[in-house]
Amino acid sequence: PIMWWSPNPRMVIRPEEFRPSRSLRRSFKRANFRLSMDEAFPDVVRACATVPRHGQDGTWITDDMIESYCRLHERGVGHSLEVWDGNFLVGGMYGLSLGKCFFGESMFSKQTDASKLAFWALMRHAERSGIEFVDCQLHNPHLESLGAYTIPRAEYLQWLYRALESDTRQGSWSADFQISLTHGLD
Repeated sequence: PIMWWSPNPRMVIRPEEFRPSRSLRRSFKRANFRLSMDEAFPDVVRACATVPRHGQDGTWITDDMIESYCRLHERGVGHSLEVWDGNFLVGGMYGLSLGKCFFGESMFSKQTDASKLAFWALMRHAERSGIEFVDCQLHNPHLESLGAYTIPRAEYLQWLYRALESDTRQGSWSADFQISLTHGLD
């Protein structure tokens, strides 16, 4: 069965609070990655379900969930960020956008820092698009290293209700993302 979690505390980050580390900046400058958004949503979700993770034996992303997330993408509320090395998808993340909130669901990396670069790109895009916060759900050291932090559920619900008062921008974010990238990740 698909389970629903509402952790207390909840891990979040406001886009303007994200500060990439020096090593991540160096990694981005050295690498020849191409970043995109909404180009390969099903591939990103499948990679999140199948790429092995340190300290985890399996995945919570079932075939039914993959199908459901892909339908949400087709309806314009599911979005993915992709990191490419040539023609190979080497990292990315996906989530849902509702109101002025982005709900990060999962990320994967096949090369060093690839998922961090996707997260950085999301932060820049979210900041320029008026996203008030990214819901990271459960605490983990990886997200904490990127600047995410926990807040009590009561505070989270206040943030959530305020963000959901705004309309959800539906459809592909690809064109806006390309405009965001012209300003770079810095």
